Amino acid sequence: MPNTSTETPDWLREMETILEELNEGVVVVDDQLRVIFANEALTRMGHFERGEIQGCTPDAIFPSEDLPNIKRQHESGQRYGRHRSEFYLPRKDGGKIPAIFSGRVIQGPDKQDYVLLIVTDISAQKRIEEQLRESNSLLQKRQDEMDAELALAAHVQQSLAPHSLIWKNLAVEAYYNPARTIGGDFGVVFPQGDDSLSIVLSDVSGHGVGSALMANRIYSETLHALGRKTDPGVLLREIHHFVHTRIPIDGFFFTMTAARFTDDGRRA
Repeated sequence: MPNTSTETPDWLREMETILEELNEGVVVVDDQLRVIFANEALTRMGHFERGEIQGCTPDAIFPSEDLPNIKRQHESGQRYGRHRSEFYLPRKDGGKIPAIFSGRVIQGPDKQDYVLLIVTDISAQKRIEEQLRESNSLLQKRQDEMDAELALAAHVQQSLAPHSLIWKNLAVEAYYNPARTIGGDFGVVFPQGDDSLSIVLSDVSGHGVGSALMANRIYSETLHALGRKTDPGVLLREIHHFVHTRIPIDGFFFTMTAARFTDDGRRA
């Protein structure tokens, strides 16, 4: 409840017009932390009636659990002559206005110490911060999903690398390490019974998901051609025709090498 016996000193009344022109909240308290002046911006911010908090001390405005923090800020201001902190201004309806409190100890003409508080509403800033946190959370969630998808794609892409193989008197060793998580390279070591062993190596232009998808499609078509025991030269022409007609993308290219070995280790 306001203490009507607490009046604004005359020296402060002379400054009242200037203080009322400010867009920020201004409150002046005496050495007992009683409000002796609050401008219209401050009362409007807290949804108070004009003069409603005149003479009030912090315990009449703030809940009891916040009083220790207010006491610490006041003691800091008394020690250093000023203080600045982020806190909130209670509203009459129970709401809270996030604000910056900038306090400074001043001495009036009556030789008494007072504290001049500038209260800056930072609600808009806090809303933006919350929106940024939500956006960052969504971005992180999407990034985690993409990382999981890339890990799965990399696992699938790794399956396109040929495994080490011994076929009769031939030994094939393979090592695959893409420039990024996934790439457009693949290899095929394809035994065709006891007759021959076909080896195909291919490099699709670019890196990343797009190249990996193209490589997978060409890989499937290559296996299909090898299953028909297609000769290396014919295989290269068929794959070239397939890509040219089925995947006509400007700026896309790939290289492919194919070889076939017979059981005596010679190229067929």
